[in-house]
Amino acid sequence: MSLNVLGGPLEPCGFDPLTGFFRDGCCNTGPEDLGSHTVCAVVTAEFLEHQQRIGNDLVTPMPQYRFPGLVPGDRWCVTAANWLRAHLDGAAAYVVLASTNQRALEIIPLAVLREHAVDVPPDPGALQAAG
Repeated sequence: MSLNVLGGPLEPCGFDPLTGFFRDGCCNTGPEDLGSHTVCAVVTAEFLEHQQRIGNDLVTPMPQYRFPGLVPGDRWCVTAANWLRAHLDGAAAYVVLASTNQRALEIIPLAVLREHAVDVPPDPGALQAAG
């Protein structure tokens, strides 16, 4: 069983779009995941633009990899190195700690992840104001 950066069970990151190196909805990793797709990010426009600038296009759909292309607000398992680079460049995405694999701590200190932590309910519709 995978653990999150807080030491508890790794919670799902996202199912729409379906994320994870293994496309299982979680930021699970293994030896074949050379990029360490372990950070559950809630992407922002600034983060997506940063990633494009460094050569990591997360916006353009690539159906052959079951990748729909991301829009701000999507939850996605990103590589720890690219997330850290965005942080250092002032463009870090938000992080869901309970859904971020503890292996991310091999690259990113927990204190840095906590600076960008958010709690996101599984159903973001719960955040909409009653009308």
